[in-house]
Amino acid sequence: MKKFLELISDEMKKGFIQAGYDEELGRVTVSNRPDLCEYQCNGAMAGAKKYHKAPIMIANDVAAKLADSEVFCEVAAVAPGFLNLKLKESFVRDYLKEMAASEKFGLEAPETAKTIVIDYGGPNVAKPLHVGHLRSAIIGESIKRICRYNGHQVIGDVHLGDWGLQMGLIITELKLRKPELPYFDEAFDGEYPKEAPFTVSELEEIYPTASGKSKEDPAYKQEALEATLKLQSGNRGYRALWKHIIDVSVADLKKNYADLNVEFDFWKGESDADPIIPGMVEELKQSGLAHESEGALVVDVKEETDTKEIPPCIILKSDGAALYATTDLATIKDRMENLHADSLIYLTDKRQEMHFLQVFRVARKSGMVSSDTELKHIGFGTMNGKDGKPFKTREGGVMRLEYLIRDINEEMYRKIVESREDISEEEARETAKIIGLAAIKYGDLSNQASKDYIFDIDRFTSFEGDTGPYILYTIVRIKSILNKYREQGGNLEELAFQNASNAAEKDLMMQLSGFNAMMKGAYQEKAPHKICAYIYDLANAFNKFYHETKILTEENPEKKAGWIALLLLTQQVLETCIDVLGFSAPDRM
Repeated sequence: MKKFLELISDEMKKGFIQAGYDEELGRVTVSNRPDLCEYQCNGAMAGAKKYHKAPIMIANDVAAKLADSEVFCEVAAVAPGFLNLKLKESFVRDYLKEMAASEKFGLEAPETAKTIVIDYGGPNVAKPLHVGHLRSAIIGESIKRICRYNGHQVIGDVHLGDWGLQMGLIITELKLRKPELPYFDEAFDGEYPKEAPFTVSELEEIYPTASGKSKEDPAYKQEALEATLKLQSGNRGYRALWKHIIDVSVADLKKNYADLNVEFDFWKGESDADPIIPGMVEELKQSGLAHESEGALVVDVKEETDTKEIPPCIILKSDGAALYATTDLATIKDRMENLHADSLIYLTDKRQEMHFLQVFRVARKSGMVSSDTELKHIGFGTMNGKDGKPFKTREGGVMRLEYLIRDINEEMYRKIVESREDISEEEARETAKIIGLAAIKYGDLSNQASKDYIFDIDRFTSFEGDTGPYILYTIVRIKSILNKYREQGGNLEELAFQNASNAAEKDLMMQLSGFNAMMKGAYQEKAPHKICAYIYDLANAFNKFYHETKILTEENPEKKAGWIALLLLTQQVLETCIDVLGFSAPDRM
């Protein structure tokens, strides 16, 4: 199904062709003066030089040819040569009718579906999620859903930090505390226990303790480095212990991500890339790309067109140790060879921009990816407190993510019980969780990802303004009207769109008609904030229509059914959009 604006432009192009002018002059845009017209075309201005004619003469010629248009009810030529356009209500009605009857509201499927891998989340095992993990999870989940809705095969990978010194630190501290465990007995050849010798709470205490000790005690750190080497060299006991660490951590991470309505297809980590590294390093050496520099193995990635200094990408340190770049390159190699990815998208803090620029250039120069493979890094800004500084607890520490979610849910619960006396505590708690998640996600996603933003609980949980709760309140209001229509004996299966009877109704209909273009644009730009802007405008358009129209008391049954059809489509579009953003609406608030 063609986009709404494309159809309008097609009609305008016909007018230019019939008047003897180039069809490319017929491009239509949304009016920047909505008080004068709904759409506009400035093609006559652009054609004046080519046709040696005054723009107003060209505009008058085109307007005359469109006098009987099935799309426009008004085509006005205005000095010095603008074409001001208003749409026929029947054209808008028919477009919505086709939208409502089409899968995905007529969003066109891609000619070729891509395989897209999205790398987001990036938590470290043995550490609780904190507010610094919020943006990657929320933005990555939404981009994954946007790509899927647009018809592509999408794989979300959490990419765990599960390898390296942090593992050695945990093992060293465990050995100190529980030396009797069989994992530390080199002579043990039986089966290791199936149950982990620690809980997630104990694990979360062990790592910071061990990390603190290693900074003060060189001998302790050396022992941790040796433990890391033994683990990576395949020590049987350490590998079994490491698996316990992974299992306990991932179970807890899955629970926390579930609270954010975030799901991953793969729970792979840096450890999965480790076996690939030796062969990859050898290939880089053999190709001549990798060379030694000050003892380290590097690949030069600077290009002649660079306007800033791009340092070489370090593949191995002078002691032979791998780095994040090494792991990321090995992961790219794995994703290309085993998943045959057409596109690799990474979500991280924008301060990692240089890292990914280097890694992507090595991947391309080495031939790990083909020339048409998309490599994209989406760098996001910082989530700040009201003081403009990175969000902290009142004590000045980094807040655990589960505590942030808890605080939002409590604030929503308080507002619900204050406004509703007829609600049970159970329903209030459940509703608070649904609205709280919308408050968090919409509060984040309504900002352009690359920008820093202020996390303001009071504003995000408000039922008024550009907030998640306001969007949900609009959906619940529509649900309530539809339920009352059913109670009056109305049938939602027997509805027919009618011509708009007032300006607010027509505006709502035209807002709905922009869904396809918006969703395609959100995919092309990987921009969830475009969906937020769309549903905020759509919610505003609905609420204006609602306040100006007595829907359920309308005596003309056809008119009423037409309004109900419009409400049903509005609800469906809004709920589709919030699902793509990663949250849902309750049945009542």
